[in-house]
Order: sequence, then structure tokens, then C-alpha cells
Amino acid sequence: MMLKLYYGPGACSFVPHAALEAIRIATGENFEAQAVKLHKGEQRTPEYLALNPLGLVPLLVVDGKPLGQILAICDYLDRRYPAVGLLPSAPWQRAEAMSTFAWMNNTVHPTFTHIFRPQNYADGEAAHAEIKKAAQVKFREHLERIQGMTEKAAPFLLGDKLSFIDAYALVFLRWAGLAEIDPAGYPAYRDYIARVAQAPAIAAAMAREGIALDTYKKK
Repeated sequence: MMLKLYYGPGACSFVPHAALEAIRIATGENFEAQAVKLHKGEQRTPEYLALNPLGLVPLLVVDGKPLGQILAICDYLDRRYPAVGLLPSAPWQRAEAMSTFAWMNNTVHPTFTHIFRPQNYADGEAAHAEIKKAAQVKFREHLERIQGMTEKAAPFLLGDKLSFIDAYALVFLRWAGLAEIDPAGYPAYRDYIARVAQAPAIAAAMAREGIALDTYKKK
């Protein structure tokens, strides 16, 4: 089976990227990783749009067949490699984990997008400023909720196994800095992410993407 992941460094595509590293470590099955430089607009090239007309990352190509959307990709990977344990196997526990995963993808992620790209939602600098300000308030609330989860991590959010949710939590704390929110305000969350970053799969994905944990710049 040939697996190829198209990812944007530091983007949400880090989640399946880390998962593929976990699969490689556990099974020995390799994958190809292709960076898409979002800031250069590579996601809008004719070549990429031929694979994914939405022009989004992540995109997983399985034996020549493209699959988009992070939840679909991760669900496929978990079902294809259940022994890796990227999600719980018991139906109820898996559903609970997917509920958290969906909240991260459908609520937390779009909140950050309102901060980072307010121009997607309205015209005019005044409107952009209002959108960004309101979204920062909501994003802080989401970070607080995730911090509450991390206080119970043992050592990961779902127990002793790394999951998609841990990788997404890492992405959000990195994005906090880009949203001009100091991660130091979330000490339990920050300490948990420091542990997560030491997991071999996470460390490998971070190294390939060339990203660091701390993105916050003091004014």
C-alpha cells in the first residue's frame, strides 16, 4: 500500500502527519510526505487542485486515490491500523474520543481561522479587527477547556497511548502564540505539550515540518 500525505508545515495536517509517524514506528510501514507551502499559495496550483479541488490540506493519497478532510483521513488510518491504538477500540470510548476530536476540528480550529484570516469573513479593516477580537476571546475559552483536559492526562489525553487528539492539542497551543496569546497563561497545558513533544512520532513530524513549540512573540 502506498501512502502519500500532503501537509502544510504547522497546519492542522500535523495531526495525520504525526499519526503516520506513529504507524511507521509501530508497523514499519513507510509513507511519503509532501510539503505544501501554504504561504506561497502552492495549494492553489493546477497540479494540487487536480488532486484536491478544495485546495486544502491535509490530503492523503492511498494507492493513487485522494482523501481529504482531517476527520475522514484519521478515521481511515485508525481503522486501517487498529493495533496502533490512535483511538480507543471500545465503541463508547471511541465515540467519546471522536466527540472531542470533532469539537477540536469543527469549533476550536475555525475559531483560530477567524483570528488568523478575518478577511475570509468580512471586508474592511474595522470589521477584521472586530472579528479577530471576538475570536480571541473564544479561542482563550477553548484553550482553558483543553487545559482542564490536560490536567487529567495520564500521560496523554486518552491515557497511556498517543492519539490524534494529543497532536491537535499541540497544534492549538502553537497557534495560541500566532494568535498573540501567551501560552504561559496555560501552565498545565504547556507542561503537557512539552511531554507530548517528546513522543517519537510527534518529534519526527515536528522535525520534518521544521516547527518549534513556542511561537509567541512578546511585544
